[in-house]
Amino acid sequence: MDTAAEGRRRENWREDVAGRANVADTPELEAYYDALEALSMGPLWTVANKIEPWHPVPDSVPVIWRWKDVKPAISRAPELVTPEQAGRRVIMLVNPGRRQHAAAVGLLYTGVQIMDPGECASAHRHMASALRFIMEGSGAFTIVDGERLSLNARDFVLTPNGTWHEHGVDASGTRCIWQDGLDIPLMNALDANFYEVHPNLNQTPHLPPEGSVALYGAGLLQPTEARANWRKPYSPLLKYSWEATEEALTRAARASDGSPYDGIIMDYVNPLTGGPVMPTIGASAQMLRPGERTKAHRHTGSFVYQVAKGSGYSVIEGVRYDWTERDIFVIPSWAAHEHANASDTDPAFLFCFHDLPVMRSLGIFREAALDEPHQTITRTA
Repeated sequence: MDTAAEGRRRENWREDVAGRANVADTPELEAYYDALEALSMGPLWTVANKIEPWHPVPDSVPVIWRWKDVKPAISRAPELVTPEQAGRRVIMLVNPGRRQHAAAVGLLYTGVQIMDPGECASAHRHMASALRFIMEGSGAFTIVDGERLSLNARDFVLTPNGTWHEHGVDASGTRCIWQDGLDIPLMNALDANFYEVHPNLNQTPHLPPEGSVALYGAGLLQPTEARANWRKPYSPLLKYSWEATEEALTRAARASDGSPYDGIIMDYVNPLTGGPVMPTIGASAQMLRPGERTKAHRHTGSFVYQVAKGSGYSVIEGVRYDWTERDIFVIPSWAAHEHANASDTDPAFLFCFHDLPVMRSLGIFREAALDEPHQTITRTA
């Protein structure tokens, strides 16, 4: 959204729509450009506004992957490949503008994974930070550096970078489907990615089951000398249950009006620091009260949402995206957006992961309200 000052800058520089300065091409200039290209050089003035835009212009576009399409697609995978064959039986959700990076939005990856009772994928670790949000099923588990964590629908579990981890479903459970979230595109953009398979293929749990939940999950901490032993950059609490999350949001709604832009929103945090759960990926949960429609705003950072409960819609850059439970949608950086609960009687809940820890660590987070409280809806996706 251009300001008056920005408009004056555009007029003064007199750029055309291609982002080139006001330099007319001549045969001599074209020959000069060719000579520069042969030397792996180039004239900045031909691309200045493209590589240094007036505001973020992401390649990512808003996308919604509806559960009615995702579930049949992922449900076919067990008929075709085993966990041993596939390594990880996942279908990726790929943004049309970020296909070459296998990204869902910005530098964030997401996919949907499926496992049947009795299956367990091999243990591995990687430089990318990762998380899981359980969509449906029972008996799922994750083992992280020797700690076994049982998972129910809508539970959120961390597998931070560098940790050995594996996923499976108990033989007594049911088919489980969950959403994966990772910063693989960021690690690849930084040329810093690594991947390693566990030498024994699977871990032998050696820590108390749910130990991190017992130590850090109740809002109480042991004395300082005990906490001082945790020196890792990610949360020592590895599982965040949905039961506790929904209760926290519901109680907060009784005591606070929340955010005009996000309703009742709460961050999942590292209980030792109050900061994000991992250095490069943050996560939040929000509740839209019955009939609530938030105001429109925009900010830097890329966001991947999953509808945990309820139904409603989001307006992203003037386009309405209707959503219901288990739908997944993305909001690119600096895209104007707002959310609404379609029900007048029941709350709606959204889970989200994002790259705000990176934005804030680098000092590049920026946020702005729109001039009007709501966008004009131009169409429905």
